Amino acid sequence: MEKPKLVSKKYLFTFVLVTTLFALWGFANDITNPMVAAFQTLMELSATKASMVQFAFYGGYATMAIPAALFIRRYSYKKGVMLGLALYATGAFLFIPAAAKESFTFFCMSLYILTFGLAFLETTANPFILSLGDKRTSTQRLNLAQAFNPMGSLCGMSVASFIVLPQLISDKRDAAGQVIFSTLSEAEKASIRVHDLAVIRNPYVAIGCVVLIMLIIFAISKMPKTESEERKAIGETHTAGETLSNLWHNVVYREGVLTQMFYVAAQIMVWTFIIQYADNLGINKATAQRYNIVAMVMFLCSRFIATFLMKFVNTRVLLSCFAIGAALCTAGAILIVGMPGLYCLVGISFFMSLMFPTIYGIALEDVDSRDTALGAAFLVMAIVGGAIMPPLQGMIIDQHEVFGHPAVNASFILPLLCFIFIMIYGFRAYRLGKVGKEGA
Repeated sequence: MEKPKLVSKKYLFTFVLVTTLFALWGFANDITNPMVAAFQTLMELSATKASMVQFAFYGGYATMAIPAALFIRRYSYKKGVMLGLALYATGAFLFIPAAAKESFTFFCMSLYILTFGLAFLETTANPFILSLGDKRTSTQRLNLAQAFNPMGSLCGMSVASFIVLPQLISDKRDAAGQVIFSTLSEAEKASIRVHDLAVIRNPYVAIGCVVLIMLIIFAISKMPKTESEERKAIGETHTAGETLSNLWHNVVYREGVLTQMFYVAAQIMVWTFIIQYADNLGINKATAQRYNIVAMVMFLCSRFIATFLMKFVNTRVLLSCFAIGAALCTAGAILIVGMPGLYCLVGISFFMSLMFPTIYGIALEDVDSRDTALGAAFLVMAIVGGAIMPPLQGMIIDQHEVFGHPAVNASFILPLLCFIFIMIYGFRAYRLGKVGKEGA
């Protein structure tokens, strides 16, 4: 039996074009993570309140994922992408009045609208990639496309690390490594705030311009019809009620949505609070963000390694093995105080690399193509885990110490629990898959 191609020639242009979207939302995700620490200092907020940046960012996904799926069901993947790009650009450009108003709430609202666009893009792009070829290679194909997500993330991190954070006057420190912003007069703080908010604003405006260019390219490009769109054209569709019933009774899918929520929560906590972890060791924000860049390089390299390993190892088993590796690194970050603990925290990213697309692909593997759009929406909606868990971690960090242990170290018990859940899902999905094949 001839092995199916990962991407056939007739889908190659579409695959490349849609894959660029993964880099676009990667940029937005990872230029935003370090802004939590920046706003915490600049607006003199607690870690809990500063983490509302992530609540707004990932709350946008939860709000718009289902409307995005319903829009795609009625129209097409292409129109879903175009609306997503338009909302992305709108949210980015709203950073201009947000900086002028010097309002933390306005910044959060801008991010909330921006992620309406990202919800449309993720609800569209992930199942679109799965549909561009043979179902047997769908999870591997999605892992390949998702490999370009960390490339965008690296760009976002690099802009944050080498352009934004070093220019923040509010992060200047004394000889002991302590931030001096809180000791300044109100007049000095006001002047610094104007400068620093403009620095934070500029990269979002720049990416807004790039997104507008991508919107034009998609508008003039011809997209192939997917199987679900062809079925809709001849009247072979499921009602929303039938789709919801099918999804609910699919155990691997149902548990996959919950697992995706825990994964995204773990990823956001690991990448958001690496700066606070390093800050506890006396490392400034710009330098700390470079550890995030190292983590993302490891994440990117590991994703290509994982895509290769999927040729030889069952994806569900591989998911569980990587979850065990992530859990061990997280335990190191919790228990070891000092630079070795920080290295363990960075090392988690190697094992997180395959998780999002693999959970996504496993969950949708046995879902009817007529149910894919709504199924994808719930998996995107699961990104709400990134809105719920970081504020909880922030609350732990605000305690400063937990049973005599640095609170920032102890706070990583939350990602540890998430990785244990992912490990269990991988093994359960493997067992359920074997039972299903034997039953067939």
